Amino acid sequence: MHAKNRLPSSGHNTPSPPASPLRSPRLRHSRTGKAANRFALGVSNRSVAQRVAWIVLSVLLRRQGVFLFAPLLYISGMLFYMGTVSFDVVVPDVIKVRRAPGSVYRSPVLYAKLRHEMDADNSSSDAMSTIWKHAKGGDWRPCINKFSGGLPESNGYIYVEANGGLNQQRTSICNAVAVAGYLNATLVIPNFHFHSIWRDPSKFSDIYDEEFFVKTLENDVRIVDSVPGYLMERFDHNLTNVFNFRIKAWAPIQYYKDTVLPRLLEEKFIRISPFANRLSFDAPPEVQRLRCLANYEALRFSNPLLTMGETLVSRMKEKSAKHGGKYISVHLRFEEDMVAFSCCVYDGGSKEREDMIAARERGWKGKFTKPGRVLRPGANRVNGKCPLTPLEVGLMLRGMGFDNGTSIFLASGRIYDSERHMAPLLEMFPLLQTKEMLASPEELAPFKNYSSRMAAIDYTVCLHSEVFVTTQGGNFPHFLLGHRRYLFNGHSKTIRPDKRKLAVHFDNLKIGYDFYIYIIKLQYIYLWVYFQIWFSYSKSNTCEV
Repeated sequence: MHAKNRLPSSGHNTPSPPASPLRSPRLRHSRTGKAANRFALGVSNRSVAQRVAWIVLSVLLRRQGVFLFAPLLYISGMLFYMGTVSFDVVVPDVIKVRRAPGSVYRSPVLYAKLRHEMDADNSSSDAMSTIWKHAKGGDWRPCINKFSGGLPESNGYIYVEANGGLNQQRTSICNAVAVAGYLNATLVIPNFHFHSIWRDPSKFSDIYDEEFFVKTLENDVRIVDSVPGYLMERFDHNLTNVFNFRIKAWAPIQYYKDTVLPRLLEEKFIRISPFANRLSFDAPPEVQRLRCLANYEALRFSNPLLTMGETLVSRMKEKSAKHGGKYISVHLRFEEDMVAFSCCVYDGGSKEREDMIAARERGWKGKFTKPGRVLRPGANRVNGKCPLTPLEVGLMLRGMGFDNGTSIFLASGRIYDSERHMAPLLEMFPLLQTKEMLASPEELAPFKNYSSRMAAIDYTVCLHSEVFVTTQGGNFPHFLLGHRRYLFNGHSKTIRPDKRKLAVHFDNLKIGYDFYIYIIKLQYIYLWVYFQIWFSYSKSNTCEV
């Protein structure tokens, strides 16, 4: 009988192939015997270890399937070994984390280390005249050509609201002049928006000489202090009824021509609010000319502010007789709100932490406490985003070669924890002055409670200094850089520190005084001050002498 086939078939019974013939036992025995003889002859002269290795290798070569079990054998051996070793981990009470260089505020420790040698340094080099080197090329002079003759008929009136602090408002004024001139419109004297942070109710005429402003621009842009009554009747004498353009930031000048001008021709009176930063940096030469004309020629501080500022300039020059009346001005941004906004940590401990939390909540309610918001003070410091302290400004200037006989004017708001932070700077530069130190309380009384007016006094004293030091950026130093360049034929001595590099230097507690002086000078020795400020100065409105 045949066995049943479980596999499907075609219906035919196919006989199985014949079995393979068995090998001859004699031949098999003969081959094995010869191999054994060869193996015996090869192994007889070897050591025991070599014999064992040879046997294992022979087995593996003959039975290659054993290699499939190699990973399993390896894992089994590792598990067996780990089971025989104790892995009790002792966790230390304090885990030491290696911080990135420059991520921690250690400037007070560095100052304490260097102070003795700093006080003993009697070098008499005049840093004001030795560390700057002029670039090749001649002087530059402004090419702000004023038009003469009458203006064509106006296309209508433009009213803008300038928001922000003193210099942000200044930006709005210059942009408004440029836009009005470009559209052949009549500009109404800009209104200053009351800001919750600066809290200064000053009007245009409180800060600037309004009559001089109008007179300087009379052949370029029509400027009036109010809109005619017949036109206001159309809007029931209510500005809120006037069409208000909500223009995006940094809008190109072409947008004003394509979008704003048609509505201006139709309405004859339009409003733009807010107006800060509503005009692109990139603009035709004619627009830039009007900006510069407004900024450097037409915008003159009002007589009370100008007189006060010039008085303090004279007093600073008197106190700088050692250097021929030359002094350094420093714009220091270390007010409480600036420190809080930066989210940087200094050496004030728990009190500083509580003060900063409270300041952030007052000024930016909820901004820094949103879910997922992580404050990284160490990363901010490494990236150069932390405001320099008065101590760090002093360390930088002493490292550059300015001695303790250098006269410094400090322009700033109310310094956070001023008594503690200002002490080391006054130790390094005992001739340091502020407007409060140069003027009596009676002299400053008319300006005391107005932040923009106080900033205008600082601006004037900084404008006429031999060297200007900016520590944090912003509108104030940007305007000053351009204005000083305008006054000094394209050349002005300015220090703009690289705060990323300074953070690393100030964090190096192993450094010696001589090497500290060397690396600071190496960093700043070729500071020339040819900064191309967007707003202030470009080759389109400057000419080489």
